[in-house]
Order: sequence, then structure tokens, then C-alpha cells
Amino acid sequence: STQSTGSMVSLTIEEEAEQDKTTANQFFKEKKYLVAIEWYTKAIEKNPKVPAYYGNRSFAYLRTECFGYAITDADKALELDRTYLKAYYRRAEANMALGRYKKSLTDYDTVRRARPKDRDAQLKFKECDKIVKRLAFERAINVDCLKKSVIESVDMENMVVEDSYSGPKLDDTFGVTLEFMEELIAWYRDQKVLHRKYAYGLLISIKKYFEKQPSLVRITIPSSNKFTVCGDIHGQFYDLLNIFEINGLPSESNPYLFNGDFVDRGSFSVEVIFTLFGFKLLYPDHMFMARGNHESINMNQMYGFDGEVKEKYSKNMSDFFTEIFNWLPLCHVINDGVFVTHGGLFQEDGITLEDIENFDRNRQPPDSGVMCDLLWSDPQSFTGRSASKRGVGVQFGPDVTSAFLERNRLKYVIRSHEVKDEGYEVSHDGKCITVFSAPNYCDQMGNKGAFITLKEDLAPKFTTFEAVPHPDVKPMAYANNLLKMSGFM
Repeated sequence: STQSTGSMVSLTIEEEAEQDKTTANQFFKEKKYLVAIEWYTKAIEKNPKVPAYYGNRSFAYLRTECFGYAITDADKALELDRTYLKAYYRRAEANMALGRYKKSLTDYDTVRRARPKDRDAQLKFKECDKIVKRLAFERAINVDCLKKSVIESVDMENMVVEDSYSGPKLDDTFGVTLEFMEELIAWYRDQKVLHRKYAYGLLISIKKYFEKQPSLVRITIPSSNKFTVCGDIHGQFYDLLNIFEINGLPSESNPYLFNGDFVDRGSFSVEVIFTLFGFKLLYPDHMFMARGNHESINMNQMYGFDGEVKEKYSKNMSDFFTEIFNWLPLCHVINDGVFVTHGGLFQEDGITLEDIENFDRNRQPPDSGVMCDLLWSDPQSFTGRSASKRGVGVQFGPDVTSAFLERNRLKYVIRSHEVKDEGYEVSHDGKCITVFSAPNYCDQMGNKGAFITLKEDLAPKFTTFEAVPHPDVKPMAYANNLLKMSGFM
């Protein structure tokens, strides 16, 4: 009778787990991915032997950009069943999102061999194979031109502005003016393209400026001013304009810091980046920009910025953006009290502001170390450090934050990098604040956006806002074909 009772209990638990999975699937369909993850986790806790539970949770992790967790779940599913092909797909998609194309190719190859008649499997393999070959080719030719700037091959002198062009014009003598910026915003609002001569003019000037900046920039807020910190914008130009409607345009009396991830995903990234660069040139001491993990080649080639620049301008210009992004500062310190960076803190103890200030940042972000952590890391609620849910960077606890702040005599950290339902989140006993400024991220997440305003006393004030309508160009319109095939946002 004991055995019979045992099997009945076991069966009941299995049935409950199935119900939890069904609930999770419903939340997934409603795009409530974090809630779906909770329900898949309940199913796994009740019955950890079902590969599909891990496979489904892996998919939800992909949707929330937790690529490291997605890979772990796919691995676990395959440990339970080597023939569970969906897990190879999930792992391939996660590695692809991280720019690890060779690993993706291996998994796509496994699927296409197992399903020789599956057209989708064949297409994904071919598309990934194309990327791997293209990157190998680009690496080979780049060896010869490492020292050469793209701009050397751009003939600015003979670049003609056609008589038919009626948009904003950059004055050779005065450079960027407020009038130019107001015209540019109106021009962009109407979905028109700035002439390439003026676009290159802005880029040449901004590169010269950023080349002279340290990796850590110190900012002082005058006693009479407020200072605004914005998080990720992700190509959501019309939401950026809404921030300016609510909070005013950047000016000498209304300074801003934009904390990385200006581009990718949203399909108006070109408009966002030229608007921000323009204001930076107009008010160099009152407009600040930090690099995010999306200001990099891998991310731009996957998530749309590279495709968008090529569509609106050229490959040359896309390559020039890569050079400029390499010079963006990595972090800022406001009034010697607030440390602001895109991702978070470090895998190692003992990092000082001076270490960061002198850091050689002119490169693509590496897979580990100080620069990687600044761009990719996330806070966690418990003490210590753990492996990153993203597969890059580290997760750091409240004790890590406190130790860093004490060592560097700072009050708190502001970072971005993560979608939050309210647009912001205060954690680590008020010492770590996340701000995210792309509302209804990717037209899917339903989150609010937020920005932070500070005065001289550095007490943070939060303003939240909803998404505004934008022209009918969907997010990821210019993204890599393979991502679009995989149904990524």
C-alpha cells in the first residue's frame, strides 16, 4: 500500500507541475515573461525531470535578455534528453544574442542534421553560417587597416548638398546651434534624413571631443540647477522627445546625462544618436553620454543599429560609429557622491575611481574585467557575487555595493541596463538605483519609462512616464535576419 500511495502522490505532483506549466504558457502568451518564469520554476521544483519545462523557461529567459540563464536551462534540458531539439534552438539563440556565432552554428547544425527536411532549421543554419564566414572575412581584411580611420576614405570637400535638400544645415563657422537642433528635431519628427554631409560633420566633431575625455568623467551640479539622469533609450526617438517635453531640452541650465544604450531594438536609433550627439556638441559641459553594452559591434550587428545606419546612410558610416562608440566614457561621478555607469560593479574587490579614470577604453568590450563589468553587470538582492543571468559580467550583492562606495567615499550608484515595470528600482538599501527610460520597451513590455533629477544635495527624485505613439516602423525592423527568424523582440 505504501508503494501505491507513493505513486499516487507522485502522480499528483506531476499533474500539478503540468498545471503550473500551462499557467506559465498563458503568461508567456500575454508577454508577462517574468511571471511565466516564476510558474515554470514552480513546475520544475515539483517535477525536475521534464526537459520541456527547462526549454520553455529558457525561451522566457531569452525574452528577458537573461542569456546566461537561458543557456543553463537549455543545457539542463539536453542533460535530461539529448534528442530534445528545442533546447538546441534555445541555446543557439542565446549564444547568437551574445555574439558567440560559432557556438550557435554547432547547435543549428545539430538540428538541421536531425531534421533534414525542416526548412526552418536549414534556413537558420545557412544564415548563421553566413555570419560566421562574413566575420572571418572582415577580421582578415581588418588586420591591414587597424590604424586607419574610416573618415580618411570620406571626401567631405566634394560631398555635394543637392538643391532639393531643404533640411537642417550645419554652419561651417558656428557648428551646432540651438536653431540647428530645433530644426533637426522637427525634421526627424517628420521621418526625414539629415544630409550625409552634415551627419559626417557631426560625427567628426564628436569623435574629436570624446577622444580627449577620460574614461571616468567628473560632473559638478551648480547649486541653482537640477541635473537629469536618463537610462536606456534604445532607438525610441519619440519617447526621447517626450522626455524633453516633460523635462525641457538640454541646456546650460538644464543639464543631462544619458547612461548608455542609446541605440538598437527601436527603429529610430539614427535619430536618437544624432540628436544626443548634437546636444553634446552644443552644450559639451552640460550634456553627458556614457557607453552601454549596446554601443558595440556585436550588439549593433544583431539588434538593428548597423542595419539602420546602412539603410539610411552607408556601411562606411556604420563603421565610423563603431570608432566613436569606442571613445564614449565608461562612467561618471556626480558631485563626488554618485557613481553612474550603464551596467554595474565588479567581479573583483578593490577597484578605485582612479583605476577606471585611467582605463584604456578604446576597444570593443572584452568578455571579462573592469570594462565588461561596467557595461554588463547587474545587482542581486543577496550578498556576494554570482554568475550573471546574462552570460556576461557578474551579479553583485548589497555588500559589494557598500564596500565599493566606502572605498571610494561615494553615496550611491545609479545604473541602467534592465527593464523595470515602473521605469526605476531602488535596491541595496537605497545604495543602488536602476533607471530605464524606454517605456513599453520594444512595443511589448508594457513598462513605464523614468528619469532621475538631482539637486546639489544629491537626493534622487523620480519621474515616470508612459510610451507615446510612433510612426509605423516596428522595433527590430533593421535587426539581423537570424534574430527575426527566431522571433526575438
